[in-house]
Amino acid sequence: MSAKRVVHQTVFGRILGRVALVEKHEMAAVIAAFLLFFFVLGGYFCVRPVRETIGTILGRDRVADLYLWTWVGSIAIIPIFGWLVARLRRSIFLPLIYGFVAVSLVVIGIVLRANEGSIAVGQFFYVFISILALFLTSVFWAFLLELFDSAQVKRLFGVIAAGGTAGALAGPGITYLTVSTLGNSGVLFVGAAMFAVAIICQQALLRIWKARTDSPRDERAIGGNPFAGFWLVLRSPYLLAIALFVVLLASANTFLYFEQLRLVKETFADTQERTRVFAALDWTVQGLTIVCQLFLTGRVASRLGLSVLLAIVPVIMIFGFLSLAAVGTFAVLAVVFVLRRVGEYAFVRPGREILFSRVDNETKYKAKNVVDVPVYRASDAITAQVSKVLEGGALGASAVALIGAVVATAWAVNGWWLGKRSDQSVSSAASRR
Repeated sequence: MSAKRVVHQTVFGRILGRVALVEKHEMAAVIAAFLLFFFVLGGYFCVRPVRETIGTILGRDRVADLYLWTWVGSIAIIPIFGWLVARLRRSIFLPLIYGFVAVSLVVIGIVLRANEGSIAVGQFFYVFISILALFLTSVFWAFLLELFDSAQVKRLFGVIAAGGTAGALAGPGITYLTVSTLGNSGVLFVGAAMFAVAIICQQALLRIWKARTDSPRDERAIGGNPFAGFWLVLRSPYLLAIALFVVLLASANTFLYFEQLRLVKETFADTQERTRVFAALDWTVQGLTIVCQLFLTGRVASRLGLSVLLAIVPVIMIFGFLSLAAVGTFAVLAVVFVLRRVGEYAFVRPGREILFSRVDNETKYKAKNVVDVPVYRASDAITAQVSKVLEGGALGASAVALIGAVVATAWAVNGWWLGKRSDQSVSSAASRR
């Protein structure tokens, strides 16, 4: 290794350590995780604007119905993933997942290129991507919870999450610049390429995981029942409380999402222009999020505790929904949308992952996926149908926004309680050592 490269790494490490409280022996794992998350979320957010555009083509009613199919698909994927976890080593099934996604995006892109207006293809793609979004993120964090201990989780998850945000920033930017040339189907090929690179990053992180000598890691398959995740959640009051947090989070997000579909469709007539709008919103969100993750997330979690980390966004959403009820314009929606997603990525998502740092490996891989995917999508599906009924009846968009404010209030209370319980549990464990 050249002296220049050593100096570069030392300077980079010093900057990263100063910004994110990363210790020297953690640097390689943090950088590998950062890059892996960059390409995973970069690939997803590259194709996400295409999903949103397809949603505007399908219409609110069809999208509301697709939430039910997404829920069904998210339930079906749990025993499949449980089977993989039970029988395959992490070094096999983790890269396999990213390879499957890359191939799937290529196939869907080819089909969409032949007929972009196909309702059937659009519906399948919408459901596929909606399941994928939650599942990939859940699997990524489950592995990191196995790699880092509770104290490291609080310090490091912010900067690692910033890797995903950087990818989520790059993805929409690529889409914005290329969709006019490549078309919506071509964007899927770009997303597939990013998932292919994610396989290489995952292999690098697995090598670091296996090489740990201070705490030997057992790389054998976890074993157990493929359906165990469901029973683990139902038996644990703590996991049920986390599930309630996810239900309230998803419900508030879904109310806002359907208002977004309505206002974007009314404001922008051209479908490619809608894709650019969604990409621009994503780009804005990720740019603000990465600043918060690098400078705020770890410090808030370590110094103010999980309660603050988990309750910030619900409180913001209370005022956001009240603003939409009073002034339901696209400009107001854009501000609320950006604040909600910045807060979710910078504070809520890392906070949710930290809640799982105290559980065993089977719970991290199996029960966590139940909470993150089918529970989340069940909330989406039910809230979508409720929103559809409410706006189709006597209640208008303002009344639905007020209901969203009530949901956000319950979400804030639940998040505060969960954070307090988790912080107290960690403190008690530390005092006994």
